Amino acid sequence: MDLYIDIETYSSVDIKASGAYKYVESSDFEILLVGYAIDNQPVRTIDLLSDAPRDLSQPEALTVLDPEFVELLYAPTVRKHAHNAVFERICFRRIGLDISAEQWYCTSVKAGYCGLPLSLDAVSKVLDLTDKKLASGKLLIKYFSCPCKPTAANGFRTRNYPEHAPDKWAKYTEYNVYDVLAEREIDQRLKRYEITATERQNYILDQRINDNGVLIDKELATSAVRVSEEHTERLIKRACELTGLSNPNSVTQLKAWIKKRTGEDIGSLSKDTVGDLNKRLADYPDVLEMLAIRAEVSKTSVKKYSAMLDCAMADDRARGLFQFYGANRTGRWAGRLIQLQNLSKNHTDKLDDVRNDIKTCQTEDLELYYGDVSDILSQLVRTALIAPQGYTLSVADFSAIEARVISWLATEGWRLEVFHGDGKIYEATGSRMFGVPVSAITKGSELRNKSKISELALGYGGSVGALERMGGAKMGLSPDEMRSLTQRWRDANPCIVRMWADFENAAFWAVSHNERVDMPEYRGVSFDCDEEYMMIGLPSGRKLFYRHPSISAKFVGIKQVRSLLYEGVNQETKQWQQVDTYGGKLTENIVQAIARDLLAYAMQTLDKAGYKITMHIHDEVIAEVPKDGKEQQYYERMAKLMAVAPDWAKDLPLRADGYLTDFYMKD
Repeated sequence: MDLYIDIETYSSVDIKASGAYKYVESSDFEILLVGYAIDNQPVRTIDLLSDAPRDLSQPEALTVLDPEFVELLYAPTVRKHAHNAVFERICFRRIGLDISAEQWYCTSVKAGYCGLPLSLDAVSKVLDLTDKKLASGKLLIKYFSCPCKPTAANGFRTRNYPEHAPDKWAKYTEYNVYDVLAEREIDQRLKRYEITATERQNYILDQRINDNGVLIDKELATSAVRVSEEHTERLIKRACELTGLSNPNSVTQLKAWIKKRTGEDIGSLSKDTVGDLNKRLADYPDVLEMLAIRAEVSKTSVKKYSAMLDCAMADDRARGLFQFYGANRTGRWAGRLIQLQNLSKNHTDKLDDVRNDIKTCQTEDLELYYGDVSDILSQLVRTALIAPQGYTLSVADFSAIEARVISWLATEGWRLEVFHGDGKIYEATGSRMFGVPVSAITKGSELRNKSKISELALGYGGSVGALERMGGAKMGLSPDEMRSLTQRWRDANPCIVRMWADFENAAFWAVSHNERVDMPEYRGVSFDCDEEYMMIGLPSGRKLFYRHPSISAKFVGIKQVRSLLYEGVNQETKQWQQVDTYGGKLTENIVQAIARDLLAYAMQTLDKAGYKITMHIHDEVIAEVPKDGKEQQYYERMAKLMAVAPDWAKDLPLRADGYLTDFYMKD
């Protein structure tokens, strides 16, 4: 039996800034409406706000819930469906109805699994549902589910109730009904594309990790916010003195000032162009100082401290930081709230001392000690994620995971030998590319730098453009040198190059013939197509989905070039539209998806071994372990367990390295 649920709630906490967990923790949180449908039956509505006692935190408030609904909610054999099901789960838990994650099925996750947008509104439009999410919902949510500003006109109330606008309340109830209808239709439309049993377990583990949360060093975060604000104020004051501008943050005003000062028309003030500007305007120290100030003020990483404080709960832990299937092309996790997948690196020595200085020193003294205070604050962001008293953080990271996966997938023999040995892929690649002994490729040498950038940029069919994006021009490489590196890398990796073409040809065949293509030579990868999707089967048994695939052809000069198109989110415009792909890009999707499956398998292994995982960032796992004298053993076992490959990748050489630390950092 399937139970489809959608709820409307109230809380004074800003859910966008603080997240669902803190929103639900609020003392004034309550559930207003519960809409639900059993299988294909009509939607029923429980109006808790109109029928229940005003204090819904009291147990007697639950008596207004339909007994049938409560019975279904508790029944372990009934599948509970909701869009972003974590929200319904923790809301019901808040009022005493604790239903385990094993019983919840999330239509947002299902949409992501099938290559669709995650939000209910967006997926409703893409699927062109019969009963779409109503557009009026945002205004109704603001009216009934958020505090209102007290005015004389509304009797100075801080909240709106049904009696204040009965017509709006009726529309809100209708809005709730349509959400239930929409999520039910999503589930039924996508039912034939089953999420694997392994992915179900990965979702359940994801919910447990999000429930665990991570401890925030609120003292450091609070001090960092104070220092940042005071430092920024001093910088803006100095910028005004330098330029005489009323708003030196204004790009238009700043460009005009630079032109007046130097005669130069500045096309852009982006981070990528500032280095060139510094060279061009070297004779104007005041302009250089202003550009440096602007770079400091515009650093966004320090804003993460405010995000930490916004979502830290009563126990100082931040929860709900990971979005399962956030990157629906590969199934990777995405960051939420603090955005842990995008943290600045630290390269400052004596982090303990620096953290203490931020907590105890005046801003003026910090400016004297460290100069670029914004940079120091950026480096310390990681360190505001800490272990609780009596515990430490055990951190383990897969070594060169994508390079290992692509080598294994293509059976590039010499590379596999490297990874079964010392793992020094940059040195081995350089030796093959330049025809010199491995011993000649030394750390910091020109050849190793060229080998490294080639390894990082060229594995997915890229050429000069990929090397440029990876910083080739900044390294001093000319276009001809980058073309040479591309050819040398490809000559050294013929199996990988052949795989790009084989994947592309398999995709074209599957789409043009609606026929499955099995590729045992590539670890069992397969391509298939029906009237809705091209599907890539992975060695793990999971699939990647490409909606409404098609083939187009165009002429480039006298050569006809085929393109494989599908519907997805354009990474530049962020709009849902037709995007194209090719063999190298398909390879990238497959490799990153396999790396993701290896991370998920490792986390399942660690969870079963008793590790309390609090974070996972890219290919790294962080767990809290007791400080009981066995910390090193816990870490060593963690790294060893992560290096064990699943049955479907038994001969894939894995390695994990890491460290123990009381606060998170990049070792």
